[in-house]
Amino acid sequence: MNNRATKFRLGLPGWMLPLCLMSTVALAGSVTQPGSTLGTAPGAPLTPGFYFSNTADWGERDPNTRLFVDHPVYTWSTPWMIFGARFQIMGETAFNAQYTPGNRAEGYYNPLLTGQLAWDLGNGLGFSYTLGAYFDVPQPRSWSSNSINQRFALSYTGNGWNLTANLIYGIELSPFTNRPQNAPCPAPLTMNGCNADFTNLDLTGTKKIGNWELGPVAFGSMDVSTPISTYQRQSQFAAGGLIGYDFGVARLQAYLTRDVYVHNYSGLDTRVWARVTLPLWTAPEAWAPAVSRK
Repeated sequence: MNNRATKFRLGLPGWMLPLCLMSTVALAGSVTQPGSTLGTAPGAPLTPGFYFSNTADWGERDPNTRLFVDHPVYTWSTPWMIFGARFQIMGETAFNAQYTPGNRAEGYYNPLLTGQLAWDLGNGLGFSYTLGAYFDVPQPRSWSSNSINQRFALSYTGNGWNLTANLIYGIELSPFTNRPQNAPCPAPLTMNGCNADFTNLDLTGTKKIGNWELGPVAFGSMDVSTPISTYQRQSQFAAGGLIGYDFGVARLQAYLTRDVYVHNYSGLDTRVWARVTLPLWTAPEAWAPAVSRK
């Protein structure tokens, strides 16, 4: 493994954006929050060890819909190689709260558990495949369904760059449920849940200058299934910029995103994100302070 293996990756995945609830259509959105893996390099393998990251974001889609999300991520990069790839395990939990006039809904989100195979292809290039699941929990701010989550990530991390495309595909195991939670059906079935399959694409293009990291980021998401005939699929695309600083034993990142296109949302979402990442333990010969994956 080349010196990229001595670097570590920021956070992994994440959660949801605000929902627009309408009386005549069913709107859902991605279980994995679009944009939550921006600034990370999930295509490249980690040094064996344990890692922690926490990503928080706050945004407003319209004057009446605000959302706060906080999700810690725990990653174990195992010493095991499978088919020439590093085997890695990630677990994630989250808390979120949605604010509308006169109402505040909050609770814990569907927990996520994944396994990943990450290949070091050489010359700064890496590719990973991730397979996992979100698990249904009886919380008002979670999805009323278990779902399969697959991720395909390609990262170039040579010469201080992080050029990453992370494609996320979610498959709902219960497209129609008797609990609406985050995705109610249209009237008269509002006490039922309509859960659509989805795809997200998170794009990062940053460059390290000393300990600083700068560059553009963008993401898109869209529903790819129709649980019932009255369901109207959502899609969006957002762009923004990221700034980060590597302290050696920890790294901080912040980025701002703004929707430039939406379909079946109530407005354009503006969102501020912040992330801290640090290794809890790594193989002694592998961890070098002041070296990060970007």
